[in-house]
Amino acid sequence: MELFESALRLSTPLVFAALGGVLSERSGVVNIALEAMLLGGAFAAMAVASGTGHPWAGIGAAALCGLLLGLLHALLVLRLRVDAIISGVGLNLLAMGLTTFLLRSLFSRGGVGVQVQGPGAWVPALKGAPLIGTLLGGGTPFVPLAMLAVVGVWFVLQHTRPGLQLRAVGEAPAAARAAGVSVERTRMLWVALGGALAGLGGAYLCLEAAGRFTENLSAGKGYLALAAVIIGRWHPGWSALAVLGFSLGEALQIRLQGGSAALPSELLSALPYLLGLLALTGFLGRVRPPAALGRE
Repeated sequence: MELFESALRLSTPLVFAALGGVLSERSGVVNIALEAMLLGGAFAAMAVASGTGHPWAGIGAAALCGLLLGLLHALLVLRLRVDAIISGVGLNLLAMGLTTFLLRSLFSRGGVGVQVQGPGAWVPALKGAPLIGTLLGGGTPFVPLAMLAVVGVWFVLQHTRPGLQLRAVGEAPAAARAAGVSVERTRMLWVALGGALAGLGGAYLCLEAAGRFTENLSAGKGYLALAAVIIGRWHPGWSALAVLGFSLGEALQIRLQGGSAALPSELLSALPYLLGLLALTGFLGRVRPPAALGRE
């Protein structure tokens, strides 16, 4: 039970980032800039929450930062015709360098930002209750928010007109144009909204997981979220389950490191990423991406 609860908490930022990846890639835009959106969102959350004293202001700033990074990625890819991989790598490097510079110059010379506190529990009475407390917000509201986001993204994709347009531009953009849908505008909108979701994942990393911002706080979690999107076949529910599987691996390695396992700590730390690589090699079968992914 404790292992599963730990996995739920560890999966929360990855779920937000994976949902952002689903929205972006289902619209046809390859997005490896999820790492930048997580890192930028984490820094924005720290900067605004520490400056205002209100964690929800920091969460809003994280979503806004992720949205702007998503919009920048969309502009580079769709308007300036920059290769999506190059744009994503460039944004990841920009986020890492810029947040490190701002952290050292404005907040701390030691590479560690000021301490910040996350939002309070939704249901304080459930704090400490096994599993149900975590699921219903007895500890942090981020966990139930992530679950609601999964259901919300699935509902929008499958049961709304904007979701139908999103799937259309990702599968058959020519047909979508013929039906009067602006492919470029639709893709920009959903890549930006996906960035906002990834930014929320960054807010969790800073406000809840670490309690402060440190250099390279995301530590490759954006790439792991993208692997979950692929393994989950670009479906919000399956992607969230893939994230949970990775997080179970991470929770297990934390448990093993704290025990008497005679295994190198470096190997245990790499366990979630090794699981991701194993799945991407085809262990779970072949996957079919959206037909127009990476195409005009």
